[in-house]
Amino acid sequence: MTQPNILELAKQGDAKAIASLMNRHLHPKGITAKVAFKDASLEVILESAEVPNQQILFAFICKGLTVLGAASVERVKVYGQQTAKEFPAWSKEFDLGIPESKLEVVDNEQSSSNPQILTICINLSGNTAQKLTNQDFEFIANQISTDILSSCTDIFIQKVSISNGSSVITKER
Repeated sequence: MTQPNILELAKQGDAKAIASLMNRHLHPKGITAKVAFKDASLEVILESAEVPNQQILFAFICKGLTVLGAASVERVKVYGQQTAKEFPAWSKEFDLGIPESKLEVVDNEQSSSNPQILTICINLSGNTAQKLTNQDFEFIANQISTDILSSCTDIFIQKVSISNGSSVITKER
């Protein structure tokens, strides 16, 4: 297939063409994209030797498919999987079938109403026999707060605070 052919096929929702475009960028990083199209939903499985980075790769897929504008795709499901594992380590999905003009209307409607602002506090308790170091706690707390802040799009989370009895990790927007 030539470049214009692949791009045109991808814009029409052709799963093989979309996978080909994704793999041009992902293969050099040791990641393979497998793409299937079912009932107006596109399923993208990202597979590599290590569990693929959810934040970076989900953003890559969202941006790429939004720019591509495949007319027949309404919903996208993205899975991150380690090679030779039976089940994905993570999954995330988003709607692609909403035109931008409607997104602006929805955003304006939500901003005109009084949004609910939430603060989330989590207390981790660990067994001292497991030797949970402050560095381990910081890593876990940062991962939890990043996951919460990145996955809550319908609710405005103002602050995530995680404590383990002696240390507190706080992230604010």
